[in-house]
Amino acid sequence: MKLAKILKHCRVSKPGHFRLADCDPAETFGLAIDKDDVKAMLADGIARLAELQERLYAQDRWALLIVLQGMDAAGKDGVIKHVMSGINPQGCEVHGFKAPSEEELQHDFFWRVSSRLPARGRIGIFNRSYYEEVLVVRVHPSLLARERVPSAGKGIWKQRFEEICAYEEYLARNGTIVLKFHLRISKEEQRRRFLARLDEPGKRWKFSTADIAERQRWDDYMEAFEDMIRSTSTAHAPWYVVPADHKRVSWLVTSAAIIETLEALKVDFPRVQGRALEHMKNVERTLKAEKSG
Repeated sequence: MKLAKILKHCRVSKPGHFRLADCDPAETFGLAIDKDDVKAMLADGIARLAELQERLYAQDRWALLIVLQGMDAAGKDGVIKHVMSGINPQGCEVHGFKAPSEEELQHDFFWRVSSRLPARGRIGIFNRSYYEEVLVVRVHPSLLARERVPSAGKGIWKQRFEEICAYEEYLARNGTIVLKFHLRISKEEQRRRFLARLDEPGKRWKFSTADIAERQRWDDYMEAFEDMIRSTSTAHAPWYVVPADHKRVSWLVTSAAIIETLEALKVDFPRVQGRALEHMKNVERTLKAEKSG
């Protein structure tokens, strides 16, 4: 299956008909994931993304915000490490969002993310994001109580979906493109990855007993993810539901979606012309003459 067709399959373009259960976490799209051809595709994607990021930075018109959401061990860190491995660090920033601090709880839920949005010409990555407000906060109502929101009634989730959609539309209008990826892992694959962490001393630091507590609420999270995607996947900020049981599949799909988005923006190096070009040519002639002298 060609990448364009795979992306179309993963992009939630008709959210009203979306069902999370229809998305197979182990889908490979017919790719031989352990073969050299897939590794070559990943390498090509890394190289192309590095080129596009340089053009994005030079053009200094658009910003790209990548949002990664998924259950524990879904591979968010792996996507950042592998997909963005060729990016110039000067043009990319990564922010992870854990439980809000007391100071953050004194503000609206966009407050802590707004100052971390990428500047024009840059790529920003949110490892978890403001979407935690309709995921973990929804699964654990006690967290909502801590926020002391005056309008925290039965319609709070619909209200927050509307606020998120309005926020992302505002960002898009101001030049920040939002790409959102739900890394869909199966419960069985999560179990295997947890066991791998426990078995390998170098990975035990990643494990938390809180991960097991959240695993017990698996069905609640799946319901929250589905409602979130159905309510917030829009033309200007689409969700991609990425099969994540096979890591190379998630890397390939994520990379291809980012590349497709940047190519659609037609990012390119600014053209130097007119007096500026004439000045540069004069400088060039002076420098050449200096060398020959």
